[in-house]
Amino acid sequence: MSLDPVPVDREPTAGAVLLTGIPASGKSTVAAALAGRLRMSAHIEVDALQEMIVSGGRWPSPAGDVEADRQIFLRARNACLLADSFARAGFVPVLDDVVVRRSHLDFYRTTLTAVPFHLVILAPGPAVARRRNQARDKALATDWSPLDEAMRSELAQQGTWIDNAAQTVEETVEAILALTGLATSSGGHQPPR
Repeated sequence: MSLDPVPVDREPTAGAVLLTGIPASGKSTVAAALAGRLRMSAHIEVDALQEMIVSGGRWPSPAGDVEADRQIFLRARNACLLADSFARAGFVPVLDDVVVRRSHLDFYRTTLTAVPFHLVILAPGPAVARRRNQARDKALATDWSPLDEAMRSELAQQGTWIDNAAQTVEETVEAILALTGLATSSGGHQPPR
C-alpha cells in the first residue's frame, strides 16, 4: 500500500519576526511568549542552532574571533532556512538572536526571503540587561552590556525599537503585535496565558 504525499506548504504566512537586542534584553522570553500568542507560529532560538555544533563550535567573544564571526553567519543562515520553511508551511517564524552589527542585519534581510520581515529591537539599556543577567539561571560570565552602544550606533534607524526596561513580558508582546500587525494578519491571536 502506497501513501500519497501530504502537501507540506500552504498559503505563506503574514510575516516573520526577528527579535533582537543585547544578551539579557529579554529576547528569548519575549519571543517564546510572542510565538505563543499567534495562531500558527514557531520560535527559532538561534543560540540553539549554535549548540547543534558538536565539535568545532565557537561562540562570539569580546576579543574577536574570525571563526566565531563566521559561525555567527552560519547560524543566521540556518535560522533563515528554517524560518523560510516554517513560513511556507503557514507558520509565523519568530527568531531571536543577538544582532548588533548592520552587516549581520543585512545578512538576515537578504537571506530570509520567504515572507515580509519585521525587525524588533528590545532595548532596555545596558544597566537593566546587566541586572537581568545576574538574576537569571543561565547567567553569562561575560558582560555583554557594552554591545548596547554598538547596537544603537549601527541599527539606529532600523526596525522597531522597544524600551522594555519597565514592561512586563505581556506588555512587550502586546506592543510587538500592535506594531507589526501580526495579530490581525495571522488569523488572530490567542488570549494571554
